[in-house]
Amino acid sequence: MKTEITRQQALNLLIKYNQEPFHLLHALTVEGVMRWYARELGYGAEEDFWGLAGLLHDVDFEQFPEEHCTKAPELLKEIDAEEELIHAVCSHGYGICSEVKPEHEMEKVLFASDELTGLIGAAARMRPSKSVMDMEVSSLKKKYKDKKFAAGCSRDIIDTGAGYLGWTLEELLEKTILAMRSCEESVNQEVEALKGK
Repeated sequence: MKTEITRQQALNLLIKYNQEPFHLLHALTVEGVMRWYARELGYGAEEDFWGLAGLLHDVDFEQFPEEHCTKAPELLKEIDAEEELIHAVCSHGYGICSEVKPEHEMEKVLFASDELTGLIGAAARMRPSKSVMDMEVSSLKKKYKDKKFAAGCSRDIIDTGAGYLGWTLEELLEKTILAMRSCEESVNQEVEALKGK
């Protein structure tokens, strides 16, 4: 899966339709997480493609929440996104707002980690450090079990995603914490830079 789209094209499209700092933070975080997973799972040659899927997965969410995952193909066509990328973006909403099923391992990772990055991010903001750098799986599991905490992050989706990958929940939590550690600093810097524009 080689991609012809540059990251700058993808970022420009994201910013065109998303201005909320929280949405930009989420998009950049999922991009970084997807890049880490590509390297970790032996898809290093496809790292850029995995990253772009993460960066653009919610491209339509801010302006078209009622059409999430159905508006995305039209927006992605603006940068001539290939069908594989469109499929990946739409598949992360499978069973929620899309009928496109995650098939490739990358799509399953995107499905599993999308909601989870939100939960981990919320847990990090509660910590004195405001960071994932010192977060342990055990403390995250406590937050995960507390249904009132980050109630908008669906545990069912995260559990389903772990099942798609054939991983235990603990494996998914542990890997995604590591993935978020790998990009936390660069994501925060980029969000600050985008705010200044």
